[in-house]
Amino acid sequence: MINEAAMGVNIQILTIIIILYVAVLSYLAYLGHKATKSSEDYLVAGRDINGGIMALSYGVTFISTSAIVGFGGAAAFFGFSLLWLTLLTIVVGVIIAFVLFGVPIRKLAVNLGSTTFGELIGQRYKSRFITFFSGIMIFIFMPAYTSIILVGSARFLESALLINYDIALFLLAIVVGIYVITGGLKTVMYTDAFCALIMLAGMGYLLFSTYSNLGGVVAAHEGLAALKDMVPEGLAAAGHQGWTSMPALGSEIWWTVISTIVMGVGIGVLAQPQLVMRFMTVKKTSSLYRAMVAGSIFVFFMTGTAFIVGPLSNLYFVQELGEIAATVAEGNIDLIIPLFINNMMPGWFVYLIMLSLLSAAISTISSLIHVQATAWGRDIIRNFRLWKAPDSVNDEDLDTIPWITRIGVLIGLIVSIILAYRLPGSIIARATAFWFGICAASFLPTIIGTIYWRGSTKAGAIASIISGYTVALFGFVFMHIDESKPLGISRLIFGRDALFEFPWTHIDPLFYALPVSALVFIIVSWFTSAPAKEHLDRCFDNF
Repeated sequence: MINEAAMGVNIQILTIIIILYVAVLSYLAYLGHKATKSSEDYLVAGRDINGGIMALSYGVTFISTSAIVGFGGAAAFFGFSLLWLTLLTIVVGVIIAFVLFGVPIRKLAVNLGSTTFGELIGQRYKSRFITFFSGIMIFIFMPAYTSIILVGSARFLESALLINYDIALFLLAIVVGIYVITGGLKTVMYTDAFCALIMLAGMGYLLFSTYSNLGGVVAAHEGLAALKDMVPEGLAAAGHQGWTSMPALGSEIWWTVISTIVMGVGIGVLAQPQLVMRFMTVKKTSSLYRAMVAGSIFVFFMTGTAFIVGPLSNLYFVQELGEIAATVAEGNIDLIIPLFINNMMPGWFVYLIMLSLLSAAISTISSLIHVQATAWGRDIIRNFRLWKAPDSVNDEDLDTIPWITRIGVLIGLIVSIILAYRLPGSIIARATAFWFGICAASFLPTIIGTIYWRGSTKAGAIASIISGYTVALFGFVFMHIDESKPLGISRLIFGRDALFEFPWTHIDPLFYALPVSALVFIIVSWFTSAPAKEHLDRCFDNF
């Protein structure tokens, strides 16, 4: 049984810490609000953000409580095999993203004056439909991703502070809403940088302390390897071979770990709207190269710590309680990391890790809400009003956009809160992979063509986005058992949880939706006309 006394905190100390923390965030919000004087300031931080701030903002937007709490809990369930995701997040999510994607995206956004993800692609192909569809997709599906970040943070607050989960959830949403409404992306990025430093301190100490409490690196890994026989029979039959080993090749768990968690998130990061927008904010292209180093270090400590501490929590709980982590958490893997921290770590560390997770939540949620709001204000409302007008980069409505997007902030928050109240347990890692997979299948081929292939066409981009989105959504609804079974649509229509048998039930839809999207993009572009040379010259100026 969990020692609930370990979860208690001193209310007076907590109050002082929270007051200081909120004071710093409020000051940063004030600076962001003061510096926000135009739509460009609100939407893309005026394109004058320092590379170091951008790197930290990118990192905390990418690595949220879903990585620390949700994926840390998944690592406790599956083992060290999730460390492959750490490798991909650094190589693909930072190095490739910054150099091969960030540099040309920043140049294209400046050339076209783009201020949103959908606008960047839409202006490249001179297509209001692409901008409008991208905005609709973001506004409909991103609240689900936002809601799981709220869930992860609220779960920790519930455990650490012994407060009602619903209250924790509501308070988090209120704090985030205030910062996004008042200052736009400048405020978001200023607070991101501050939050990143707190997260580094918290996760660095968590990694060191975990190994120290378990007797060191060698003793901890040997002890965890010795627990192989404690793997539940059902997991062993599904391919689990212990927490220090890869799952059996081709097994159910292998497909889940590799196709959904590692590849789904590791590749999907390249098509995340909230991350793509970070590249549009830097003052100079050269800043991205310097930012890459800081971003790599930050991501390593965030994901690496979560994916190491998660599996090692099994050893700690076996030594202390005689049960593996999933059993202690009563099957809800989203509770494993909060329970581990509250039971193993000293009391003062609960304050630090609480601030770390709050920082992760506030930074990521504020970024996601900002993207949803800009999708609402610029990609949806603006395009709806100007649908019949000639294509144009600029229009007279620019000064009204912040007020429209602030309405989008409220809508996004309300929808995210409602979803967070209704989502089941053990949902964080699965929902993250779902969102990343949908984005990659829909947008990744088009993004690559947007910045690297002058011959890519408007028709090719539209066909690719729609086909990737449709195939991925079909896979999640009718084939991938982790989503198709809870949704129940497949059973309602066809009388079974998934249309096909294993391995299709465990192959992430990204694996077949992304090739379809890429193939459609190439074929349709090959047989249709590219934009005019004058437009392409403008797009690719200084590339």
